[in-house]
Amino acid sequence: MLEIMVNGCNGKMGQIVCDLIEQDKDMVLKAGFDKNITGEFAFPVFDKIENIKEKPDVIIDFSVPMATLNILEYACKFGVPIVIATTGFSAEQERKIIDYSKKIPIFKSANMSFEIMVMKKLVSWLAPLLKGSDIEITETHHNRKIDAPSGTAQMLADTINESLGNTLHCEYNRHDKHEKRDKNEIGMNSIRGGNIVGEHSVQFFGDFETFEIKHTSYSRNVFAEGAIKAAQFIVKQKPGLYSMDDMFKL
Repeated sequence: MLEIMVNGCNGKMGQIVCDLIEQDKDMVLKAGFDKNITGEFAFPVFDKIENIKEKPDVIIDFSVPMATLNILEYACKFGVPIVIATTGFSAEQERKIIDYSKKIPIFKSANMSFEIMVMKKLVSWLAPLLKGSDIEITETHHNRKIDAPSGTAQMLADTINESLGNTLHCEYNRHDKHEKRDKNEIGMNSIRGGNIVGEHSVQFFGDFETFEIKHTSYSRNVFAEGAIKAAQFIVKQKPGLYSMDDMFKL
């Protein structure tokens, strides 16, 4: 029986994760943690780290960067593996996560979808074949998303750049530029509106044709289910930093 704590349990993704855990007979929702604990819960919920009495087998984190770092301190102190599904970390926060991973198993992914991982593999394979193309990445999300570009879009850009020997750079803002497109740039475009769960496209523009790969998420359940699978995976691992690539060997 896997006992799970959800960090950010009162957020949209946190609520979905909690619902799925409660529906699974092989899991127990041990506790939740959230700065907003208004409402009624069928499990213990805390808003202060020092008040947490329950020790879970694993933590699933869908929150914001600062809240992630706070719960990481707890996880490290008590030796609890953690799944980080939060995005938008600064470079310094990323370094702290790496430091924590030397003490506990950490699973971190900008996107918990299996098909996004397939998309990542495809662009890594395609980019060298279409070398010389102008590359544009466009991501669309709901109007409440804080970070831009999305963690998934940045992950795809980094994957493409690595496959081309780290010779490219990302262009996030053309508004103040008055010059032609740099051949060595990856254009990053963010759209925010309505209640769009998530859409990512990568376009390779040649002189006479365009190749596009696109992924659309219709339900947040995809990410919640992926995070739960990651929790089942990470509890069996030694300290270190793990990703979707480690869970699914393609």
